[in-house]
Amino acid sequence: MFSKEELKELKIVFWSGFNDLIKKQKSSNGKRLNWLNYPTDVKSIFIRLEADQNGARVCFDIQHKQDDLRAIIYEQMTELKLVLESTISSETKWFEDYLLLDKTISRIQWENKNVNFYNELDRDKIYTFYKRTLIEFDEFYENYKDILIALTD
Repeated sequence: MFSKEELKELKIVFWSGFNDLIKKQKSSNGKRLNWLNYPTDVKSIFIRLEADQNGARVCFDIQHKQDDLRAIIYEQMTELKLVLESTISSETKWFEDYLLLDKTISRIQWENKNVNFYNELDRDKIYTFYKRTLIEFDEFYENYKDILIALTD
């Protein structure tokens, strides 16, 4: 078990290491990105990177305050399902109603269950999974983000 300070240090080292690995990678549109804070250009859509003892995940979270608008964005993503799933090599999981802390969101998720955040030997596997998934997602998102932006304007 890790102390609070050890866990904080572990997270700093892990995320700094990933940032160092990916910071020179450009978006599919040729621009530089802050991959750890992926710019979706939509206030209610977030890309989250999660890692714990059960695996690593890249999550596309739709967190619109209005449930009907969240449902419309999610429905639009399901209409793009074939394109999205053919672009990203990991299995895609779809959650129309996903409980995140105290609120219901919609989530699309890619996961590698064969890694453990707390095992230092898995760090490179997690980095590889994140990098590949983010680059593949970016390829999709750059082509279709205008549709989502138009839905929320």
